[in-house]
Amino acid sequence: MPRLVSVGNVIVDVVLRIDAIPSPGADTIAHSSVMTVGGEYNALAAARRDGLECLYAGRLGTGRFADMARDALAGSGIAVTGDPVPDLDTGYAIVLVDDSAERTFVTSVGAEGRLTPAHLGDVVVRDDDVVLVSGYGLAHPANAVALPPWLESLSPSVRVVFDPSPLVGTLPADALDRVLRRTDVLTANAREARLMTGDPLDGSPAAAALTLVGRVRAGGAVVVRDGPDGCWVSGSGAGGDTPAAHVAGYPVDAVDTTGAGDTHTGVVCATLARGASIVTAVQRGSAAAAIAVTRHGPAVGPTAVEIDALVASTLPDHPVVHP
Repeated sequence: MPRLVSVGNVIVDVVLRIDAIPSPGADTIAHSSVMTVGGEYNALAAARRDGLECLYAGRLGTGRFADMARDALAGSGIAVTGDPVPDLDTGYAIVLVDDSAERTFVTSVGAEGRLTPAHLGDVVVRDDDVVLVSGYGLAHPANAVALPPWLESLSPSVRVVFDPSPLVGTLPADALDRVLRRTDVLTANAREARLMTGDPLDGSPAAAALTLVGRVRAGGAVVVRDGPDGCWVSGSGAGGDTPAAHVAGYPVDAVDTTGAGDTHTGVVCATLARGASIVTAVQRGSAAAAIAVTRHGPAVGPTAVEIDALVASTLPDHPVVHP
């Protein structure tokens, strides 16, 4: 059976709910706080709840946060490979969630930033696996060196999904280009896609999807997520007479958008691993993200039954449009 193999960053989130982000030098008091495992765990947990076997092949450390991460992964039935990094804990992020449900991150890097060729060389990837790579990982110098050659060494039948992260504008250009050339599905939000095309303000998500498909592996696809407005899909599997398709979103009353993109990505990976088209995968990913944002917390992806029920109930109102 295929698996999702992630080389991203599983970290701990310290989530604070506030009215609004304070201005520089000002203070604010949180309504509530919670400490939970997040980062790449969100995508892995979403894929696991959707029924896919998962393996975390990133690095974990030694310490309180690393123990939390291991417990969360084990509790979700997600396997872990590799030895812990000695004398270094797993990293954490301060997550500020305001009344608009938007979130702001400040991250402290730990063991997840210490990928090495030796560690990756011990990761057994099957020919039918899906490998998930995050731009957060490429932001760390050691990871940016280790990941591109490892990805290039994978069997051509292994599908690589790349989420560039909000840090994409600061990633090392050579590492980013090498990862993109081995990427089968690039999934980015509209802001990230605009940054990657050099048009951060005015470019449409559709135009960004069309531009970026030329940077991924031949036969690959690009997904540009645009929140409740849905997604634009370009490249192989988009269908229709034009190279881009619009897949409608699922408008909901959001209470917490933390981890929504990760939930979308995890379910896209799980759906692709089962042999579905990219459009079907995006439909299910969008439904999963819509359900997730109605719940508090970063790792609240729905079950496969919940996802399929929402998709089935709205299919007549959610046609795939080829402009």
